[in-house]
Amino acid sequence: MADHTIDTALCAESLPKHVAIIMDGNGRWAKAKGKPRVFGHKAGVEAVRKTVSTAKRLGIQVVTLFAFSSENWRRPEDEVSLLMELFMTVLGREVKRLHKNNIRLRIIGDTSRFSPRLQRKIAEAEVLTEGNTGMILNVAANYGGQWDIMQATQRLLHKMAEQGLTASDITEDMLASELSTAGQPDVDLLIRTSGECRVSNFMLWQTAYAEMYFSEQHWPDFDEASFADAVAWFVNRERRFGCTGEQIQALLER
Repeated sequence: MADHTIDTALCAESLPKHVAIIMDGNGRWAKAKGKPRVFGHKAGVEAVRKTVSTAKRLGIQVVTLFAFSSENWRRPEDEVSLLMELFMTVLGREVKRLHKNNIRLRIIGDTSRFSPRLQRKIAEAEVLTEGNTGMILNVAANYGGQWDIMQATQRLLHKMAEQGLTASDITEDMLASELSTAGQPDVDLLIRTSGECRVSNFMLWQTAYAEMYFSEQHWPDFDEASFADAVAWFVNRERRFGCTGEQIQALLER
C-alpha cells in the first residue's frame, strides 16, 4: 500500500504542465454510425468537457485544443458554416461553466476571418474569464503553427523598428514572447486521436520538445480513462518508471 502511495506521488510530480490535443476523427466516428459529420462534431463537445474536467482535477496548468485549423476552410461550405454555428453555441453555453471553475479561456488564432458576431462572442468570453487564476484553456481556432510564427515575427519586426534593434539582437525568447501562447509553458504532451500520426501545422514552435501520443480512438470516444492513459504514458516516457492509467485515476480521486 505504501509503495502504491509513493508511486502515485511520483506520478503527480511528473505530470505535464501543458497538454495540447488535436481532436481528430469526429467525421469518421459519425460516418461509422451512418450519421452526418456534424453529428460527430456535436458528440466531440462532450469529449472536450471530460478532458477539460480531468485536466483541471489533475492540476495541469494549460490545455490547448485544436478546434479549427486554418486548413479547415477548404472543407465543404455547409460543414464550415455548421462548425462556426456549433462554435458559437458551445462558446456561449460553456464559458459560464469555465468561469465558475476558475478556468481562463483564450481563443488563439486568426479570428479576423470570423463573423463580427462570433468575434464579439470570443471577446466577451475572454473578458469574462481573464481574471481567473486556475487552468488556462486555449482553444485554437483558425489557427496554424506557421501563421503563429509568422505573426510573431511581424510583431517582433515592428518592435525592432521602434526600438532601433538589429537582426543580431533577436533571441529565441524574444520571438516566443510574441507567439499566441506567450507567457505559457511550452507543450510537454501532444495528443492526437483517430490514428493519424502527424502534427498538421499545430503549435510548431511550442511542441519542439513535446512527447507525442497517438491514439487510435476517434475523438468522441476519448474519455477520462483515455486521458489518464495518455498522461501515464507521458510520465513513463519522461521519468522512465512505471506509472499506470489507474494511478492517474487515483490522483483524480484524491
